[in-house]
Amino acid sequence: MPLPFPTGAARLATAACALALTALVGCSDGGGGGGDGATESATRSSASGGTQVTIKDFKFEPASLTVSPGAKVTVVNKDSTTHTLTASKGSSFDTGDIAPGKSATFTAPSTAGDFPYSCTIHPFMKGTLTVE
Repeated sequence: MPLPFPTGAARLATAACALALTALVGCSDGGGGGGDGATESATRSSASGGTQVTIKDFKFEPASLTVSPGAKVTVVNKDSTTHTLTASKGSSFDTGDIAPGKSATFTAPSTAGDFPYSCTIHPFMKGTLTVE
């Protein structure tokens, strides 16, 4: 015999449980440690702490990143092809080629400002590093 579709208070309770579970899962970083920031739209980092950008599905995650001057930024390639993370103007930072499953680290500029970047292999991949 099929279970009846919840109505009234039962439907409201089911929705509340689903919402609570979604909130709990969304707050989890998937394990011990700092998480990879993949679901965040922006991340803040200090010069001593460092932070991470993940490349996945031909996107930088997060695409907007705010760091302190001189912060270390690690870029992890979780895609199936080689990528770069390269400053669009000048030579402020450039990871060089990052093979699938590999990572590279660069130092953020020491001057404040917005630094657009892209993948030189796939120019449609874009992001912005903000130093403040």
